Amino acid sequence: MTLIFAHRGYSQAYPENTMKAFKEAASAGADGIELDVQLTKDGELVVIHDEKVDRTTNGKGFVKDFTFKEIRKLDASYKKKKLLQKEPIPALEEVLEWMTTNQIICNIELKNGVFPYKGMEEKVLDLINTYNLKDRVILSSFNHYSIVYCYRLDQEIETAPLFSEGLYMPWVYAQSIGAKSIHPRHTAAPNELVRASEEYGIAVRPYTVNKEKDLQRFFAVGCSAVITDDPVKALQIRVR
Repeated sequence: MTLIFAHRGYSQAYPENTMKAFKEAASAGADGIELDVQLTKDGELVVIHDEKVDRTTNGKGFVKDFTFKEIRKLDASYKKKKLLQKEPIPALEEVLEWMTTNQIICNIELKNGVFPYKGMEEKVLDLINTYNLKDRVILSSFNHYSIVYCYRLDQEIETAPLFSEGLYMPWVYAQSIGAKSIHPRHTAAPNELVRASEEYGIAVRPYTVNKEKDLQRFFAVGCSAVITDDPVKALQIRVR
């Protein structure tokens, strides 16, 4: 069965990359969540997609220029006015601690393509091991050097290169870097690529699959998972 991963949590209805979005995704029946991590000025792992806080919070500036205490004061829900409660940017540790109360799978995307965030890989792996969640976490990144480094640090962790354009025989590439899966943009994942990769033992989890026709295609072809903003819609289509 194709699993459903909620992209930045249930981001269609709730503020992306917040505990509210993750908890609502789990409540809705999603099999997994996808989130993004970066480092604060004082070296704390925080869950946010953009290098700047401007789009998703009421603050301005780069994540890397905030201390953890400062970034926690920002409101990540201010654009979703129907929510009366302020939602802070979560620490990755907060998410992993919550995961010990359920069986959700977590895809952690390392957002280190613009800023290298030295030491981020070690910090992420240490936290995963602290909470004994290695079998429920996938590490992905557009920075393939980073996920190769993660694999070299710990060969038991599942890694997945992200890519947005067509890649020739991606299952061969994945095997060559020790990755057990690939996360292509949905437009770069034709049925033939999905079938061949899965046949060679490489899981395929395309992102960000929101349209009904695309969800239907990936469920029909039998990829390992889809990453979607709307897990409720995906669940409804999967059971048809």
